[in-house]
Amino acid sequence: MGVQSLAVACGALALCLALTTATNPGFVVRITQAGLDYAHQHGIAMLEKKLAELTLPDMSGDFRVLRVGKVHYELSRLRLRSFHLPYSRISPVPNVGLQVAISNAFAELDGDWRVKMLFIRDHGSFDLKVENVYIKISLRLGSDATGKPTISTSDCSTRISKVRVLFSGKFGWLYNLFHSAVESKFKKILESKVCDSVAESVHNELQTYVRTLPVTAKIDARTGIDYSFVAPPVATAQSLDTGLKGEFYSLAHRSTVPFSPLPLSLPSDHDRMVYFGASSYFFNTAGFAYHTSGALVFEITDAMIPKDVDFHLNTSTFSAFVPQLEQMYPNMPMKLRLSTPTAPFLNIGPGGISLRPIVDVQAYAILPNSSLAPLFVLSLTGNVSAVIDVRSGHIVGSLNVGRIKLSLKDSVVGTFQVRLLQSIMNIFASDILLPRLNARLDEGFPLPLPDRIRLLNTFVRFHQNFLLLGADVHFQPKA
Repeated sequence: MGVQSLAVACGALALCLALTTATNPGFVVRITQAGLDYAHQHGIAMLEKKLAELTLPDMSGDFRVLRVGKVHYELSRLRLRSFHLPYSRISPVPNVGLQVAISNAFAELDGDWRVKMLFIRDHGSFDLKVENVYIKISLRLGSDATGKPTISTSDCSTRISKVRVLFSGKFGWLYNLFHSAVESKFKKILESKVCDSVAESVHNELQTYVRTLPVTAKIDARTGIDYSFVAPPVATAQSLDTGLKGEFYSLAHRSTVPFSPLPLSLPSDHDRMVYFGASSYFFNTAGFAYHTSGALVFEITDAMIPKDVDFHLNTSTFSAFVPQLEQMYPNMPMKLRLSTPTAPFLNIGPGGISLRPIVDVQAYAILPNSSLAPLFVLSLTGNVSAVIDVRSGHIVGSLNVGRIKLSLKDSVVGTFQVRLLQSIMNIFASDILLPRLNARLDEGFPLPLPDRIRLLNTFVRFHQNFLLLGADVHFQPKA
């Protein structure tokens, strides 16, 4: 029994560890208090408009006055002229989500009234002022089965401290008989209507907007990025943190990534509105996706050699380094096919990004019938560094290649001194291959941003195993 219990415990522990690893995000988004305040400004402006559009029902009632009898009143054509929310604050609340507190709000209404009492009939208009309105809203943050964000109203309360009705008409004593009943009814109706409007605005406006955040982003014809939520957002006392999958994938066939993301914890920076933590896992899945999709295969022909380079890609040029070529394939054009035997793997540290990719160079002779005759395979390796920036909501970059090391991997034309090809391979790498790679990197990869968001004041910092991007945001409302 002891052995069985130990086996079960070990199995459970292994499963827990596997599940914990699986939920580690490859990409983290942090919205600071400054970012929440900025979003709050636009949200409150939207809510003000919605509250000003509230429709109120007609009201009527009866009450008895001593020695007078029954009094019947009717209020109709109620119009809400304005609803102002001058003081409000949004706060992240651990284990709750977000909380919005609105104080000292006020509104103005008008309408028509009519009253009947014995032989008295009177009518007119009225103004109503609602003051010292307090609204407290709790927002629950989550994600659905597809990894898209969700937001809903988990709690709402409205308290109105003061309602004043001003009637126009000849019989002031008569209005005083029923104004308190009218004020009490208005207060109850408005308190209920405000929270109904809040819930409707959160569902129709805010929920619709947050779902414009792309959980998948197609990058090009071969690859995409998975930005789905791995867990609901976590509210702390100072920010809102969200873990995203942060994984590149092949559009043709999505295969399991053979490595897992490490735990990712952002530093306590709060100078910017938003921070993005892009882990080494995020970038390495890019290499894996491009490798498995066949995108990391490049062909070099003579037509691609820069005009200012004084040689051609043919067997006559290469016979100076590989003497057997002139005898076996005299004066024939050549083609080089570059590919990665394994996906490139990079490292991120405080000093920046570095990688040491391995590239196979298969050389061919192009025969008169256009078929290819394999000649030799070189293995290239070298230190590569990267420069990263943020532009137009995209992570952009460029690569720098250090000295390349060559080795002969295979040959059907005999052995030869590989080091003699060093200068030619440097030209191929720096003048042909690298510009093509950098052109693609300059197009960038999209950051997970909802609609109509532009990043400002961006910066990039390197940390152990992740890249930290900080920015302020600008929201462009619909025209």
